[in-house]
Amino acid sequence: MEFKQLRSFVEVIHRGGFTQAGKTLHISQSAVSKQVAQLEQSLGTPLLDRIGSQTRLTAAGQVVLQRAEAMLRLQTELLSELDDMQQLTRGELRLGLPLLAGDTLFAGLFAEYRRRYPNVIIQLLEGGSRNIEQAILSGELEVGGSLKPNDPAFAWQAFCDEPLDALLPIDHPLADNAQVRLEELADTPFLMYQRSFVLNDRLMQACQQLGFTPKEIGRSGQADFLAALVAAGQGVVLLPSVVARGLVRPGVVRLTLKAPDYLRWDIAFIWREGAYLSKAAQAWLALLREFPVKRAVQ
Repeated sequence: MEFKQLRSFVEVIHRGGFTQAGKTLHISQSAVSKQVAQLEQSLGTPLLDRIGSQTRLTAAGQVVLQRAEAMLRLQTELLSELDDMQQLTRGELRLGLPLLAGDTLFAGLFAEYRRRYPNVIIQLLEGGSRNIEQAILSGELEVGGSLKPNDPAFAWQAFCDEPLDALLPIDHPLADNAQVRLEELADTPFLMYQRSFVLNDRLMQACQQLGFTPKEIGRSGQADFLAALVAAGQGVVLLPSVVARGLVRPGVVRLTLKAPDYLRWDIAFIWREGAYLSKAAQAWLALLREFPVKRAVQ
């Protein structure tokens, strides 16, 4: 039994098939199939039921998957510790960033990190908080930006705490106001975030607390696209103030939002509680402390 066989088996399950696993591992589908077959042979039991193009875990496969994920995670941590001995002359940072503000908040930080540690390879994943959290728990990511978690499975370092602003079409009846209460938008169509965004839950909770359900007309994780839809008169979008300030354009106005206190974009960088943090990850967290987000005047 070899680690490459375990990794091929785990990727087949995670990616939903041999072809997708091969693309992730940068090897051919036949090579993935061969490695999984060798693993089954060495263990003396089938791990997958192959029905046409579909594959399902056998009972033994479920046990092996759980153990293999743990073994691969330990292998990754071992290699990370060894990388530390090189004082960041090599290594890897598996980093997750919030999709809503990647360019606004993190492009400069990313560039500065690369300037300081040019030989560290950065594996980057952008997504909503749920996706980031799941990727950290599975070991796909080491550290990532998420709304501040309540789950004790995570340790975290605070990064920013932003109120939300409302972007409205310029011809909206409230467009001339300086601020808007959330309940005043009850009759306005809402442009929402992807379902993997925990901010959706907070928005729904706040609206229901104020006695209405938002009229959803579309979802996206791309702030630029959401702002373009507002400019086209499609509805309102609520975005972190630091993001919204950069998205005002012809046809769009930005209003300060008055809403329940918990409807905020409080981003922390999280990792598994008790997990070893590589020097590459520690260097990223140190960089965030060195360049905190500056709050602008509303």
